[in-house]
Amino acid sequence: MPKIKTHKGAAKRFRVTANGKVKHRHSGTSHLAWRMTSKRVRNLRGTDPVDTVEAKRIIKALGKGGL
Repeated sequence: MPKIKTHKGAAKRFRVTANGKVKHRHSGTSHLAWRMTSKRVRNLRGTDPVDTVEAKRIIKALGKGGL
């Protein structure tokens, strides 16, 4: 039986916490932030938990959580 490979695109975008939640970075923060208000840029900082419906699929793509 071969090993499960990690989906590299998902590995660059998501991280699983110790409690099993999935975090992601907000979109729209890489460049062109000058056209946003300061409040909007400030609120996009940091990470945010992923919806639980999507989290199950992401954890599988990351090769975590067993079979």
